[in-house]
Amino acid sequence: MDIYDGHVHTHYCPHGTNEKINAYIERAIQLGYRGITFTEHAPLPEHFSDPAPTKDSSMDISKFGSYLTDLKGYQKTYGEKIEIKIGLEIDYIEGQEEETKHLLSRIGSNLADSILSVHFLQLEDEWFCLDYSDSEFERIISRFGTTEAVYDAYYRTLKKAIMSDLGPFKPKRIGHLSLVSKFQKKYPSSYDSTRQMLDLLPLIKQKGYQLDVNTAGLFKPLCEDIYPPAAILEEAASMGIPLVYGSDSHHPSDLGRGLDALDPGIRDSFIKP
Repeated sequence: MDIYDGHVHTHYCPHGTNEKINAYIERAIQLGYRGITFTEHAPLPEHFSDPAPTKDSSMDISKFGSYLTDLKGYQKTYGEKIEIKIGLEIDYIEGQEEETKHLLSRIGSNLADSILSVHFLQLEDEWFCLDYSDSEFERIISRFGTTEAVYDAYYRTLKKAIMSDLGPFKPKRIGHLSLVSKFQKKYPSSYDSTRQMLDLLPLIKQKGYQLDVNTAGLFKPLCEDIYPPAAILEEAASMGIPLVYGSDSHHPSDLGRGLDALDPGIRDSFIKP
């Protein structure tokens, strides 16, 4: 199968594994990948405190140079076998737009392909890591009052991310559009996520952005669905929004996962970012 995977993490991710980058590349070649974008979690703004209980959401800024050096070396080593792009997964953090723009102005010229995602929600002066664990999600629900309020906050923040001004290096792909549903089997919601996502698609189209077809949710036992679901992907494809497969791998064995669960029409519409 001719595969381009636009969402892959590395050992630079504090909550990932210690597998080296070449293990991912060798596995990708074995699977017949034509290309891969490494999208490590970007360093957070200097004055923003990681709300994850273990403070392991992102790569430290001190390691960014090594990340670049490693990937440039692998581009030379494997360039004749597979296309390798250097990217990041950038967090949209409400109220930290100028700091994020400043970060991107410093490092953005090194990036060929990146993702913009929402992992963090704010309630008054408190921040939360949305997808950390089911127990943490339960705590978030208790703070927001209802599961529906958490979903609403997520989609409102996602809209702000799409519309935000993060400068010329703002990522052009929106990551795991329905991440808030990661724990949906344990914490179901009556919130109309489908309507919210359908309302976001014209904004994504208007901005000329791509959509991350993220299969990781299929392998989360409390989710068991694509981010976003098939009906949203079909509508996005019909609107001409570019779709990019993303395994969201944190281990080489994750590469290629979920492809066989996707509708052939969706797979056929994938682009190389």
